[in-house]
Amino acid sequence: MATSLPLTPQSSAAIPGAGAPPTAEAWEAAFAAARPYADFLAKHATPDQQERWAALHAKVALTPDQRRLLGGFVRRMPVLVLAGAWCGDCVNQCPIFAHFQAAAPSLDVRFLDRDALPDIAAHLKVCGGQRVPVAAFFSEDFSPILFYGDRTLSAYRAAAAKADTSCPTGAVAPPADALAGAVADWLDQFERVHHILRLSARLRQKHGD
Repeated sequence: MATSLPLTPQSSAAIPGAGAPPTAEAWEAAFAAARPYADFLAKHATPDQQERWAALHAKVALTPDQRRLLGGFVRRMPVLVLAGAWCGDCVNQCPIFAHFQAAAPSLDVRFLDRDALPDIAAHLKVCGGQRVPVAAFFSEDFSPILFYGDRTLSAYRAAAAKADTSCPTGAVAPPADALAGAVADWLDQFERVHHILRLSARLRQKHGD
């Protein structure tokens, strides 16, 4: 079995394309250029698209336990969501984040149109493609914590079971069980980042408990 050698500082510098990712300042500037949920839709969505987003938003229902979990978040969590108002996957998922933010005052979720900042979007690709939605989770000082998208695990399991590689249009809302699965999958990621931030010795020293 072949083994790989660890990269030394000298060897890594010679690898094509091994440039540095965006700085914390660049991520913060991108976040500042992004928009809250309603403003994003007002700016980028057509009336028909706004109706689709509103219909899905009305179908999202958090359980009491999920609301309690979100309400217990204490560390500010900036979340930058790369999205497209026209995208069926975004229609079926992004309204979930609006419900999360309403239940968790410490969340700060902003939406960035996929084509607005290409230099930033280039660092949020999935499998080499510019898919959406992709959520970028940050600490309070905009250190990247997690990138997650474009569909959740439960959605991919369902698609794999049906051998369905098509993208949803957003015209038809997902079944209730599929939507509940997406809510649970996304909440797992938000909770994971919350614990990372809450237990970070660096952040505790910098910002307090």
